[in-house]
Amino acid sequence: MDASDSPNLTDRFSAEMDRLGPFEPNPHLAVAVSGGADSMALALLAREWASARNGDVLALTVDHGLRAESSGEADITLHRLIALGIKGRKLTVAGLARGPGLAERAREARYRLLLEACAAENIPHLLLGHHRSDQVETAMMRALSGSGSRGLACMPALVETRFARVLRPLLGIASGRLRDWLTLRGVDWIEDPSNRDPLAQRARLREARSDPSGTGEGTLAVAEAVRLAGMHRAWGDRVIAETLADRVTIRPEGYALLTPGPIDPDALAALLRTIAGSAFAPPIDRVAQIARAPGPATLGGVRIVPAGRLGSGWLLVREPRAMEGPVAAHRNTVWDGRFRLAGFPSDGLRDGLTLGALGLDASKFRNRIGPPTLVLHGLPALRVDGTLVAVPHIGIGDPRWRLLFDPRNHAAGAPFVFR
Repeated sequence: MDASDSPNLTDRFSAEMDRLGPFEPNPHLAVAVSGGADSMALALLAREWASARNGDVLALTVDHGLRAESSGEADITLHRLIALGIKGRKLTVAGLARGPGLAERAREARYRLLLEACAAENIPHLLLGHHRSDQVETAMMRALSGSGSRGLACMPALVETRFARVLRPLLGIASGRLRDWLTLRGVDWIEDPSNRDPLAQRARLREARSDPSGTGEGTLAVAEAVRLAGMHRAWGDRVIAETLADRVTIRPEGYALLTPGPIDPDALAALLRTIAGSAFAPPIDRVAQIARAPGPATLGGVRIVPAGRLGSGWLLVREPRAMEGPVAAHRNTVWDGRFRLAGFPSDGLRDGLTLGALGLDASKFRNRIGPPTLVLHGLPALRVDGTLVAVPHIGIGDPRWRLLFDPRNHAAGAPFVFR
């Protein structure tokens, strides 16, 4: 039994939360609760931690609608939470169809609903129940997919998002320890049959590991390797931040200027991911080729071209053909993984309002003082039934329209926090 499996789980949890702080007085936490043992334990631990600090907890349960039993299981979970003195809300995913990439689409829909609920409730912290075995399985999956050292750091304990801080305080705790703790307290949980689906890679790896308690020597060895990879990534993130601060200017119109000369490949990868609004950077070997001698190129949905009238060096701008099409616009709509609708006139949100690229309408504004034509094409524009309403970044339309460059992954934000 290692230190993270010590009998006093509440003290262990409190120490992990302290490490992920600081927190505001009377902290407000949201907890994602599937109804399984891990998330039920997390909800109870979070409630005790918050109560000791005069705070509160809201449990959020997501029903994907992919199984006939899922809605009823969500209701059972909420009733159990209420009996334990924990408030809860049920969130329902709409229109999630079966087909290719279902697991990834379901995951994205779940996180979107969870984070939007945090924003609606003004809760700055979202806790997730990933534990040691989840981290080890993630490492195995990434190793099999050829991931590099950054990817093998796996899930961070803290991630800053546009709506909330995502915290994973259980990453160093064994799943068996959580189940034993619930059993001692007489708390029931739901077993999700998808966790044993042989078609799912994670389930197959779990079966192959044959370590349901998460305390085996192999599990501990991989967990330690992940911890060391996390330390290395945390150091690398600091280097990336320093490099970008020295070499790059990122503009609110969503483009970047890079000074001349070679650049660290990881720093360039982070920059490409940010300008593209992507979840992941391009393959590092392809990035490294450009990083050694930056020049005109298109990579990962980003064009690299001479900066021209903007000065020496290189302009990095979103590739038009890679941009997302127009989307229905409402409060906090995010388009192309890059721009978020953060403000609008009182009568601005209406049927037929869309958010998309300025595109061909850029020709109307080429003679204005402002960003280059390449940038103009990719600026976010608001339209009603196809008629241009506003392009806030160049002062077109009501000034109460506000569109923020808020990419899915910031080039250098909160540091990677490892277990």
